Amino acid sequence: MDKHCAEGRSYEDYLTYIKENPVAVVQMDTVKGGIAGKVLLTLQFVETGFMLAFLRPANTSKSVTAIFNNLDDILGREAFRKLFPVLLTDNGSEFSNPLKIEVDTYGEYRTRVFYCQPNRPDQKGSIEVNHEFIRRVIPKGKSFDEFTQNDINLMMSHINSYNRLKLNDRCPYDVFKFFYSEDILTALGIQKIKADDINLTPKLLKK
Repeated sequence: MDKHCAEGRSYEDYLTYIKENPVAVVQMDTVKGGIAGKVLLTLQFVETGFMLAFLRPANTSKSVTAIFNNLDDILGREAFRKLFPVLLTDNGSEFSNPLKIEVDTYGEYRTRVFYCQPNRPDQKGSIEVNHEFIRRVIPKGKSFDEFTQNDINLMMSHINSYNRLKLNDRCPYDVFKFFYSEDILTALGIQKIKADDINLTPKLLKK
């Protein structure tokens, strides 16, 4: 990634920013399937443990920008800014055009992007840990090409409905709903799955 992308967006800049602006942080990453083909953009809401995942046709910066433009349209600007005040990600080439994520087509800022230090996945450890749930359903090395966004939404609905000890045995869905509303969850395509129906195995998406 071009080092100029991180100017004013380093991890040190991130720490300073959130100290001066105590907002919720969303960690951002990519999950790959096979050698090539579709990939996932993952977005982890650290405070609630809630995670979104979006299929992309290829691991490009253009596909990342398209996801955020679509979220902006679906949610509306007020909700978008509430959900995504700060994005923390790694130095992957797919995140090398931060301005396209931060600024809309009219030149108005809608979020802030910051980068972890190179080779420091622990600086966005929440999302790294949560990827383990995805790998329970879609094992590492399996291609994503056969899946649709509806499949991914179903998987994330099951993952977000699974109770977590760190949430006092509540699930991310319920905690997110408390902070942001069920309407937003519906707009994002995520639904609550009953505890007895949760399936975090490859059988969930078996074609």
